[in-house]
Amino acid sequence: MSGWPIFQLTIARVRELLREPEAVFWVFVAPVLMAMALGVAFRSSGEEQIIVGVEDGPGAAWVVTALRDDGGFDVSTLDAEDARNRLRTGKVALVVLPGDPLTYWFDPTRPESRHARLDVDDALQRASGRKDPRSAQTREMREAGSRYIDFLVPGLLGMNLMGTGMWGIGFSIVMSRSRQLLKRMVASPMRRSEYLAAQMLGRLVFLVLEVGALVVFARLVFGVPLRGSILAFALVCALGALTFAGMGLLVASRARTIEGVSGLMNVVMLPMWICSGIFFSTARFPDAMQPWVHALPLTAINDALRAVMLDGSPLTAIGGELAIMTGWGLATFGAALALFRWR
Repeated sequence: MSGWPIFQLTIARVRELLREPEAVFWVFVAPVLMAMALGVAFRSSGEEQIIVGVEDGPGAAWVVTALRDDGGFDVSTLDAEDARNRLRTGKVALVVLPGDPLTYWFDPTRPESRHARLDVDDALQRASGRKDPRSAQTREMREAGSRYIDFLVPGLLGMNLMGTGMWGIGFSIVMSRSRQLLKRMVASPMRRSEYLAAQMLGRLVFLVLEVGALVVFARLVFGVPLRGSILAFALVCALGALTFAGMGLLVASRARTIEGVSGLMNVVMLPMWICSGIFFSTARFPDAMQPWVHALPLTAINDALRAVMLDGSPLTAIGGELAIMTGWGLATFGAALALFRWR
């Protein structure tokens, strides 16, 4: 009989776990979704091909032919600017600069780039004949704005805007609803639209500190540049914060418990954590997925932040990304306004 209470308590704890949406999501659903998405992004059919760019110029045709004949490379000919941009954003693992000697241009902070240099050199030496090897040298991409840390920081900034925007607003509304505070506001001379708009605008109060802390740290410690105008950067951050504030309002519009809103938040945010190019380029996903990936609001924010911070792009150059963010913000705010319940 001494083991009976332990058995009953164990059963009770299992039932409690199954009644918590966020626990069920992270234990059963999230690992499967992450494995599926990452498996697609880093898929391989047989031996995975290495994506290589060859800068256009004399000797480029021989390099392209040699690598394609080897069969282990996905090769494209690029102009100088496109080659730099693709290497910087992780869309190619390595760029070959044809000439005598050959030059392998790569980012030494990326493991795939270091491996690509060895594999490409081996393939080209075999194409030349081992007895008469081609001379080659390396060129490392280390300048500020072209390193992996430069690619990573805007992604982390976008992820932070998403997390604080959705969690901060969602939790606040659901806690007020569960404590019957929203019910009391019904009697006040306040419209639903005013309450929801105040939630979104209140999100901007801490935006300067939230964004500034990460940007200043990245600048001082790693030398991450901010080449675009402060105004353009501030507008992208503010629009991104409002976009995710609208999504947070929508997710919290009907939820009654913290557990319920947590599960919904996880379902909404997990695809963006994986697919929106925070830690690796969205180019890793197949062509069929690209329209969907680039329609995600976090992808638009990350792309816009990288364009402003690393390339110094003006607002006119990121009009598509701004339109996607604006569309998501207006759509989710409108839906939240229609679905919101005080009780």
